[in-house]
Amino acid sequence: MGVFVYLPLVLPLTALPIARLAEQHLHPRSATRLLAAVGTTLALCSTVCLALLMVVGTAQLPGNPLPDGWSDPEVRAAVPYEEKAGIVAIGVLAAVVVACGSAVHHHVRQRVRAARALRSLPEQPSGVAVLPDPEPYAYALPGSPGRVVVSTAMMECLTARERRALVAHERAHLTARHHRHLLATQLAARANPFLLPLRTAVAYSTERWADEAAAQATGDRRAVAGAVGKAALFAHRSPDALPALAAVGPIPRRVAALLDPVPPTRLWPPSSAHVAFAGLVATVGTTMSALSSLNATVTLVRILHAATPL
Repeated sequence: MGVFVYLPLVLPLTALPIARLAEQHLHPRSATRLLAAVGTTLALCSTVCLALLMVVGTAQLPGNPLPDGWSDPEVRAAVPYEEKAGIVAIGVLAAVVVACGSAVHHHVRQRVRAARALRSLPEQPSGVAVLPDPEPYAYALPGSPGRVVVSTAMMECLTARERRALVAHERAHLTARHHRHLLATQLAARANPFLLPLRTAVAYSTERWADEAAAQATGDRRAVAGAVGKAALFAHRSPDALPALAAVGPIPRRVAALLDPVPPTRLWPPSSAHVAFAGLVATVGTTMSALSSLNATVTLVRILHAATPL
């Protein structure tokens, strides 16, 4: 197993260049899917290796419930510095479990609140609930079915074209299920802090994805840009909104992107040498992380099987 068990813990650093460049040079739909997939894979690999180190470290603790053969010298020799690294891995993995559990609990609680809010909202064939409220806000509530919620104050802040653009933006969040991408990258960042830039990039790219979907649905990029700017200026988040979907993101960059031509949807050939190199680095890093965690897992399983009396 050797040093391969440690590589997935630091290989997420190889995804940092593509996290920065993807949101600038790729279509937001492609950027969201790519970064979410890379982040999830790297986080899973690093968590697996933490678990392997924990097994080796736990076997060295007196009074542990594991088979005695798991603390044999042959097992300890499989991992360099197994005693210290294993004990540290126990604490780190516990912190990862608590952090991810907290994120999932928060997400489930928000979904329950959203379901309750949906039941209290008036039914409308359009799927848009306009609430009489002096506070301007607009948000998407995922559910079965999802719902777009807009206050009367927000409607009054926008023109008719901008209202259509705002509703199309929020519907795009629901249609593309952006909350799933956001949750995946949030859990990945909780599992490995090196993936925090990917979470930030995905939060931005999902907003840009919804912007582009709204522009395509309305056929008016300037109206969407106006809606984004005004909504950010006047909006106040409702307590029933899911935070991930209520976030407006870096507004000036989004508005500037909407005033530019439609970004290309192709992934190949890359738009620049920088993107190609960053993509290559991320691909190599993700592949190495997967192979290293697989190699470490197979090796340790074989050793533990051989050390455990039948």
